[in-house]
Amino acid sequence: MRKPNPLGRPKNLEKRQSILEAAAELFPLKGFTGVSMMEIAEKAGVSKLTLYSHFNDKEDLFTQSVIDCCEQQLPSSSFKLAPGLSLQQTLRAIGNGFLDLVMDPKAISLHRMMVSQSGADNAHAEMFFKAGPERMLAEMQHFLEHARQNGSLHINDTRMAAEHFFCLLKGLIYMRVLMGLAEPPAKPAREAHVREVVDMFLHAYAAESQPK
Repeated sequence: MRKPNPLGRPKNLEKRQSILEAAAELFPLKGFTGVSMMEIAEKAGVSKLTLYSHFNDKEDLFTQSVIDCCEQQLPSSSFKLAPGLSLQQTLRAIGNGFLDLVMDPKAISLHRMMVSQSGADNAHAEMFFKAGPERMLAEMQHFLEHARQNGSLHINDTRMAAEHFFCLLKGLIYMRVLMGLAEPPAKPAREAHVREVVDMFLHAYAAESQPK
């Protein structure tokens, strides 16, 4: 006899992903208040009933769409020291994934939309921040705390170090891209920038036994 699905498990993962992709396309274009659940359902090719069988409400869908975008480019597994990889290599992998994420056209459009609504829609801006930047900062802080505990890094404030790492990666070029003054740099240029940032980060925080 086939066992029933666990409570809360999505009935159809393909439909769920279609809904998330539709949301990721429509929210940056129209903003949170400018998009209806019916529009998202139609874009995803599902019924409104199916949409609500996967997501409680529009706030839940918005949050999950931000998390899904982050997971595609920079999954939680990135913030773990994989066997065979050095600390330097892992930091580079995190850095490359982060720049792939923030330089993605959909992410840039969503960020622009959130900035344009700042002050008028702080509740959804906070929702976006918690689901995206805050979540990644927490993952990075946990990674740095683990590296501190095993003696790889000497860091007094892992939260601040995580913020430094991501801010160094974004640099001034991200502001120029966000303002439409420049195109996102090509992957080779991004990877070269990541190497420089990681070397700088390790020079500041690596234990004496680690390469700098």
